[in-house]
Amino acid sequence: MLPTMHDRLEQFFAFVASASSAETVTQVTEPAILSGGAIQENWGVTLDITGGPHAGRHEVVVRMDAPSAVAASHSRMREFALLRVAFDAGVTVPEALWSCADDSVLGRPFFVMRRVPGIAAGHRLVRMARTPEESRGLVMDFATQLARIHTICPPEARLDFLHIPEEPPALAAVGAYRRALDVLDVARPGLEWALRWAEVSAPLAGPLALCHHDFRTGNLMVDDHQLTGVLDWEFAAWSDPMSDVGYLCAHCWRFGRDEHPVGGIGEREDFYRAYEAASGRTIDPERVRYWEVVAHVRWAILALHQAERHLSGRETNLELALTGHVAPEVAFEAVLMTSPAAWPAAAS
Repeated sequence: MLPTMHDRLEQFFAFVASASSAETVTQVTEPAILSGGAIQENWGVTLDITGGPHAGRHEVVVRMDAPSAVAASHSRMREFALLRVAFDAGVTVPEALWSCADDSVLGRPFFVMRRVPGIAAGHRLVRMARTPEESRGLVMDFATQLARIHTICPPEARLDFLHIPEEPPALAAVGAYRRALDVLDVARPGLEWALRWAEVSAPLAGPLALCHHDFRTGNLMVDDHQLTGVLDWEFAAWSDPMSDVGYLCAHCWRFGRDEHPVGGIGEREDFYRAYEAASGRTIDPERVRYWEVVAHVRWAILALHQAERHLSGRETNLELALTGHVAPEVAFEAVLMTSPAAWPAAAS
């Protein structure tokens, strides 16, 4: 069994003291495991740092590998680098402070970032009371932040570990998802249908940008109707910027609020207008709709892999087990979206 934060506090404090050039580091609150972060493990702790440039009280999150992993996920060291690049580009992300690849400290690699206020639970965010103006402002904030992410383009020396696809991003995605589905060795004809549709309907390649690849309300920290942080960069890649737009607008991330296509919170028109103003790109609604289909395929396959982490015995976790049960519904949505009767239909 992997050690927890509680098992290695002295080693952790010594690491922070060295990394921050501090005299001493002490805890104000006991480390507590945080909700969310289904793929990685997050611990919240408040530290008092004495001496050095970081002297003072700091609320931080320690993000480390979970007992089992999803193969497509970046390592913590790579995610730390992604956060640093995004922060420098003006994206609203938690400041990444220190990283550690040495297993002797906490038993696995980790990094430390500032804790930001708010909630990032999509099913709760869509049901929070807000005025139409507040909803509009929030989705426009999402759009502005996504546009800033997409200003980061290859080559970026600090992200040289990201593969630059040699084929159109859509075809690269189809190939990756087919391989991920094949690993499961279970017949999923609905997903195979949707993948074939995505292959023959793939849009031509355009300019590449850094894509978050998990840009949805569950990874967008919101406090008082304001975006306070874009979280969980473990799937970021060079790709078609519209893949992020399609992912946020996908039906599976509306949590029953289908009347609000942008994450169950707001309207496409507001999001598209704000994104175009901030990015200088023109949004093609049909291209976005293509990536919405791919978003459902991706989420269904990821849900199956999450369940496999539990079923394999690598990590006993009820949330992982239950996640697998969403796959049929999400796959069915992809089939509906790719039926001849639905394409090319106006996006709802």
